[in-house]
Amino acid sequence: MNLPATPRVVATALTATLLLAGCSALSDDGNATGRQITTAFYPLAYATERVAGNHFDVVNLTNPGVEPHELELSVQQTGEVAEARLVVFENGFQPAVDKAVEQTAEGETLDVADVIDLVPFSDHASDDGDEHGEDHSDEHEHEHEGHDNHDHGDVDPHFWLDPLLMADFADAVATKLSDLDPDNADDYAANAADFRKELEALDKEYADGLANCKRNTVVVNHDAFGYQARYGLHFEAITGLSPGAEPTAQTRAALEKLIRNDGLTTVFSEALGSKQAADSIADDLGIKSQVLDPIEGLSDKSSNEDYLSLMRANLAVLTKANDC
Repeated sequence: MNLPATPRVVATALTATLLLAGCSALSDDGNATGRQITTAFYPLAYATERVAGNHFDVVNLTNPGVEPHELELSVQQTGEVAEARLVVFENGFQPAVDKAVEQTAEGETLDVADVIDLVPFSDHASDDGDEHGEDHSDEHEHEHEGHDNHDHGDVDPHFWLDPLLMADFADAVATKLSDLDPDNADDYAANAADFRKELEALDKEYADGLANCKRNTVVVNHDAFGYQARYGLHFEAITGLSPGAEPTAQTRAALEKLIRNDGLTTVFSEALGSKQAADSIADDLGIKSQVLDPIEGLSDKSSNEDYLSLMRANLAVLTKANDC
């Protein structure tokens, strides 16, 4: 008597099939030999594509419209981790990807945390006051709450919002690809150098555009913009570290007091997270609610944009909101 396969049996069979298919990209000693690079989320994919050029196929595990923190891998995506020549990820940012890398990756890996000096959240807020001499530290002890859903440890993972750190990451990708594919090392170095020039120009645009602002406090949805504090901005997060969290009544009251005292005209939501908290505060205070994109992933609306255009869009709304 033939019994129908249970869902668990089907899933196991599919996993085995995909992993066996991936073995075609493995050498006799079990090392991946194919031309696929699997990346964890959009900024890593974009930088890797810029450096790899036409020499590798770059796969992004996080599709447009998906919040990268909440990514759960399908069987096919787990296979893409297993069979990749190189997996590029950021340990601690996406637990599902970390698990897949640990359990299934047969090729090389590149962890952002190994090549970029990620800054502790506390370092972004080391100066308790801003240039106007106001101390917001007591009002906003909530800034780094929210570890339960998205535990980044003590370091801020959002390095790509600093163009110069993005350039450093691209250099690390070029070095890794040169080790994997020495015949095309000159191309990888040249691609990374070209990308660095664009990123240095972007950094100058930010420094010049934010140099003379009437306001420097920015209220954002979640704590993702600390790396841009070096442009003279002071960021306050509505939901702490978790994009989908709800602010407490105490947090909200403190933020509304800050917005009134500093004369802020805008509160910022983000492309992939809920806009409810930011919109509600804006409605109560009669100010604007706009998107400031942490560029953790592409949204359905920004699927035709790229990292550079999104960074420039952010600069435009920041300069307007802060009267620069």
